[in-house]
Amino acid sequence: MLGVFSSEIVTPPEELVAAGNWSPSPRTTSLALMKRYIKSNLSSVSIQIGEQVNLAYSHQNESLLRPRSLGVKDDIFCLFEGMLDNLGSLRVEYGLAKSVDEVMLVIEAYKALRDRAPYPPSHVVGHLAGNFAFVVFDKSTSALFVATDQFGSVPLYWGITADGFVSFSDDAEMLKGACGKSLASFPPGCFFSTVVGELRSYENPKNKITAVPAADEEIWGATFKVEGPAVLAARE
Repeated sequence: MLGVFSSEIVTPPEELVAAGNWSPSPRTTSLALMKRYIKSNLSSVSIQIGEQVNLAYSHQNESLLRPRSLGVKDDIFCLFEGMLDNLGSLRVEYGLAKSVDEVMLVIEAYKALRDRAPYPPSHVVGHLAGNFAFVVFDKSTSALFVATDQFGSVPLYWGITADGFVSFSDDAEMLKGACGKSLASFPPGCFFSTVVGELRSYENPKNKITAVPAADEEIWGATFKVEGPAVLAARE
């Protein structure tokens, strides 16, 4: 899956911007990245939302335990990969029909977060059990919400293209070709929200997340780590 967002939607992480500047490497534009993804995944489905957002996914080379999907409801768009172990109980909790799948469940959970605030994003993500990574874009508020499970069961990466778009994908090689060293693994058990304005651990929301610059020979520009107990929890 692939989500590409302009700087009007999300401010690129400073650490990844710096990595691209101090260690020049091949980078392409967001448009070139999306075209490459579509060309490499012949069965892909893509959506363009204005000039600021592009979303795409494909079932090509999909794991049976990590199916990919794209859902849309009430101008909320969601890319989802993985499976929720507690989908049945979450349907009951949110008052949803038995036909609701994972991607639509996440959209409904996001709507509850948005419309019934105040309570923290960590409350919603913390209720999800299973292996997952998702990217939610709310067109009505231009908000972005991204999260992964606590064990990193579904790999997710983010990087910055040559034209400053922040991109999220489960395909590291795809992003590497477009983002150069402005590329990092999204840390397990964390969420990124443009409403909150930063990356946070949903298990330990008060714990600071630091970025460690990578050595010059590494492909990653930085490694994001949760300080304190959250680091241990992510490694268990």
